[in-house]
Parts: sequence; structure tokens; C-alpha cells
Amino acid sequence: MANADKIHVEVAYARPDSQLILALDVPKGTTAEEAVQQSGILQKFPEINLAETKVGIFGKLSKLNAELQDGDRIEIYRPLIADPKEVRRRRAAEGKKMKKGGGDV
Repeated sequence: MANADKIHVEVAYARPDSQLILALDVPKGTTAEEAVQQSGILQKFPEINLAETKVGIFGKLSKLNAELQDGDRIEIYRPLIADPKEVRRRRAAEGKKMKKGGGDV
């Protein structure tokens, strides 16, 4: 396959203790799911379940069947542990003020 038939993409995943961004060249027409599979990231992080996990391209939610463009970064998102709105409500109920950036005063 000639280089003109390939595009360069990245697949990214992060946990609190580690993060990984894998660069790869894939054929034009490759979907986000295919790139994730080809990257090998699922073997490095077996907790990723593509049937349940959300993905995005440069911070914008995307479907697994989205066709990639040259230079795209596919981000694999972890589920939230706590609802940020609920955490803020709880802090407000406790009378705590929050600094800009989320830290307690």
C-alpha cells in the first residue's frame, strides 16, 4: 500500500496512574474502532470495554464507526467515578466554598 493511501492517527487512554498515546498509520477509510483495535491499546489496558466505553476525537464525543481523518487523535474515556454536579451540591450543602479549579478553600 502506498503512503498516499494511509493517514496518521493517534490513540490515547489515561488512568490516574498512567497514560499512553500510540501513533499509527492506518489506511484511509479506517474507523475509530478499527484504529483502537490496530493500536494494541486494548491488550495494554484490558479494562477497556469498547461496547461500554465512550470515545472521542480531540475531546468531542464520537461514534466508533466514525471515519478518521489524517491527524485525528482518538481518545478513550473512562467512566466518571462521581457526578461532578452532585459533588458540587454536596460541598455547597456542607457550606464549603470552592476555589477556581475545583480546590477547597
